[in-house]
Amino acid sequence: MNKFKYSILSAGIAAMGLMTGACADSFLDVSSKTESNTENFYKTEGDAWRALIGCYDGWRQISSNPGVGFYVASTILSDECYGATGQGDQYEYQIIDGFDLSKDASKQDLYLQDWKVYYAGVYRCNELCAHEDQINWDSESGNRALYMGECRALRALLYFDMVRLWGNIPLFLEPVNENREPANPDEVYAAIVNDLKFAAENIPAGANLGASNNGRITRYAAEAMLARVYLFYTGYYGKDLAGLTREEVLGYLEDVVANGGYSLVPEFKSLWPAASLVPAEGKNEWDPELSTYAGEANSEFILQQKFTPTQDYNGNNDSNRWQVMMGMRQINFSPYGKGWGAATVTPAYINKFVAGDKRLTASVINLATEGVTSAADFSTGYKDWREYTGYCVKKYSPIAFPDGLNASRPDGSGDFQITNAQNWVIMRYADVLLMVAELGGVPSMSAQAALDAVRERAGLTPVPATLENVMNERAVELAFEGHRYWDLLRQGIDKAADAIAATAGPVKTAGIDATVSYNHSKIVATKGLSQIPNNEINLSNGVLKQNAGWE
Repeated sequence: MNKFKYSILSAGIAAMGLMTGACADSFLDVSSKTESNTENFYKTEGDAWRALIGCYDGWRQISSNPGVGFYVASTILSDECYGATGQGDQYEYQIIDGFDLSKDASKQDLYLQDWKVYYAGVYRCNELCAHEDQINWDSESGNRALYMGECRALRALLYFDMVRLWGNIPLFLEPVNENREPANPDEVYAAIVNDLKFAAENIPAGANLGASNNGRITRYAAEAMLARVYLFYTGYYGKDLAGLTREEVLGYLEDVVANGGYSLVPEFKSLWPAASLVPAEGKNEWDPELSTYAGEANSEFILQQKFTPTQDYNGNNDSNRWQVMMGMRQINFSPYGKGWGAATVTPAYINKFVAGDKRLTASVINLATEGVTSAADFSTGYKDWREYTGYCVKKYSPIAFPDGLNASRPDGSGDFQITNAQNWVIMRYADVLLMVAELGGVPSMSAQAALDAVRERAGLTPVPATLENVMNERAVELAFEGHRYWDLLRQGIDKAADAIAATAGPVKTAGIDATVSYNHSKIVATKGLSQIPNNEINLSNGVLKQNAGWE
């Protein structure tokens, strides 16, 4: 086995995916920890279930490992946030934010951990697909179609992240071990479409719904993802997507709207713990009368990447590792918990929210108006903060009790670095409505009605459902949820570069005036793609090629 082969498949080759440390009430919990291999495994539906759990865990590991993280990167790449972090930290996030390796030319492997974990997740899915026919399926249970639909949807999700981030990547649809040249992106998108269509056609309409299945892929999640894939591909590449027509996409969206049973949560802030949890006076708990959090299993969330607050330093790896990055730098201000101060919100992005938009205070921590700047521990974090703007992401802020203990666990025993467990929302119904509006409506809902519903909840009056208005609405409705950069990029690299460069301006670093600037031409040169880890290029003996702009 050459080094490239080991690298691309490491950190999760075992397709059995045996979980450790998952909460008992999670579908991701697996009690059996016996050793298995491909010789004695993949025999029964129970084996298939365990393998599917491994696929879900492989998907989760893209956010449970301390790499850059696709979702944090998506936020920093856009015009929403600066890289920020601490004054003494290295400049990885500044490189990502500015598409500019010259900020620290030694950082040749920014996404190395991410690359490995993504391909490890793909390998798990490929193992289950490869052994499907040797499993003794119960013809009456319907689990074969369900499990394989979920498995293939997970593989599609992994590849959709990778092909957007890196563009030219090797495509593996079987559990092989070889040094493979990058596929044409069209081949990758064809595989993504095939997998999501399979999921949409094979996962029963009523399967995986309800709180007990929170985090599992449904037919409606697959259908909504097909719409997202279609919009990105046709926008970024400027051509039709083979195997998926606009009419098919409208049909999938119609099914979600008419039959999925989803609805907007009445109060926007109730979607996000940090925006809706109110500390009880003098207690390490939340006030049940004032707190309005709708919970993870609410009517709006179609698909989430699920975490549990069980991560430790002994191998359990089930919490998320991105949330601590979003926290205010070393500052606890209940319900907001401390973190490493990445992704400070750009002042230019604040201006996208019009007067009266309820989503601003639910999405952004304004440190001055909310009293954080007068907190006893503010000065320590402020003096150590790079690219401080006075604004932080509220949607995904860690949470803390009044005495400063991390609130990821009800008893306050959580570790602020490794046990944050808020789920990342992959798809919610508001996004579906805005895709319906963008594509001109579906039989059960017009484009105007879809846009109006989203704006009404935000406290805003109707505007015409033009493409410009829909894209503006996406910018504020879905802010800091990992969509904005890809929405910009599918409108063209020049559009994305213009928006990012327009956020250049004054900040505070270590409490001193500083400036964030961008090289517009460097952003354009990358075509919006990120750096392929140089380690992987070297291990491939040059079979992999670095993306333009990162040489």
